[in-house]
Amino acid sequence: MPTTKIIYLKILFSILLLSAFFSCDSKKAEPSVFHKSPHEITLISVSDIGGNLGNYRIIKATKDSVFVEKGMTANKTHKEWVSAINPETWKKLVSSVNIVDLDHIKSSPSRQSADGMDETFQIRTPKKSHIYVNAYADTLHYKQLQQLKEQLDHILPKEYQ
Repeated sequence: MPTTKIIYLKILFSILLLSAFFSCDSKKAEPSVFHKSPHEITLISVSDIGGNLGNYRIIKATKDSVFVEKGMTANKTHKEWVSAINPETWKKLVSSVNIVDLDHIKSSPSRQSADGMDETFQIRTPKKSHIYVNAYADTLHYKQLQQLKEQLDHILPKEYQ
């Protein structure tokens, strides 16, 4: 191979390598969100989904807002409601939940396959997401989830309860 071809290949390779190097954008370090405690609740979600007509109600609550959607797939109805939550309401809501006890709650099998309703809870902390399906069968540990559900119902308008 002639030396001129080798030089051209080296120059071409160097240009490609340099252009690839300079085109890569270094990611800026985004400030991470620090939570006061690894046991701090960041999200609460409760959903009731299933039945013959495809009923659903999904509630999602965070430190600053609550969102609810409700409907029925059989007649294609759907409505939503969103509202802000004040800090006192959030504290009252999460006060019924003991994060340490959440690891002891047991889920039960889904009932949707037999045209039943599934009740699903999700409680998220910075370290872990706790998800339970039909935990009402665990009568020993379900009490705090029941209280949480009742607290959420007090926040919601009547048509979403």
